[in-house]
Amino acid sequence: MSKVVALITGASRGIGRSIAIEFAKAHVNVVIHYHKHAVMAEELARNLMADYGVDVLCVKADISVEEEVVSMIDQVVDMFGKIDILVNNAGICQDSLLLEKSVASFRRILDVNLIGTYLCSKYVAKVMLDRGGGKIINISSTNAIDTYYPESCDYDASKAGVISLTHNMAREFAPHILVNCVCPGWVKTDMNAGLSIEQIQKEEEKILLHRFAEADEIAKVVLFLASSKASYINDSIIRVDGGKFNG
Repeated sequence: MSKVVALITGASRGIGRSIAIEFAKAHVNVVIHYHKHAVMAEELARNLMADYGVDVLCVKADISVEEEVVSMIDQVVDMFGKIDILVNNAGICQDSLLLEKSVASFRRILDVNLIGTYLCSKYVAKVMLDRGGGKIINISSTNAIDTYYPESCDYDASKAGVISLTHNMAREFAPHILVNCVCPGWVKTDMNAGLSIEQIQKEEEKILLHRFAEADEIAKVVLFLASSKASYINDSIIRVDGGKFNG
């Protein structure tokens, strides 16, 4: 098991699925984390093993629960003996009017998107540091920087927290672990499948490339950051949004 090993959270679909595919294409062994979509995760695992000859492990966990994160990391180490790359991709969004959001709903967004990123990073970093180092790539959003949506205020806040975590982890783990963050804009995923044609057109008008990203366009940036080609990139926040502007 000398190949590079990458753990990707929320990898059963969307951006996470594309990241898993890009890593497998690069001959990286992949850990597919999922919470609810077991069938999709297992199908992806079979395809990656058949198409690219890599070893793949599927692990179910609620990343907001510390015990489940610890169990997940233990399973990965038991199989591969190490974790070289962590991609904190798992995230949820539940849009509603700001004044109508419940505390429970707001807290759930923070628990998964922010606390989950913290927990996975904490326990994977321990494994990485014991073995000399590694790379952590967090997936945030341009919502965390300057494209705010009041109906997504909980999501926006959680993703802003991920950027803050990135900066602090980069300082804590340097020089052994490189920590960077990718901030996508609009991407064609299930999370955005409910948008109306009018909403899509309105948002595309704010993008210099006049379209939403394909998930693999985000995944290729993540793969670059995980590669040896990005050996001198640390504590960076990288926008991948087609040149989005608010004017």
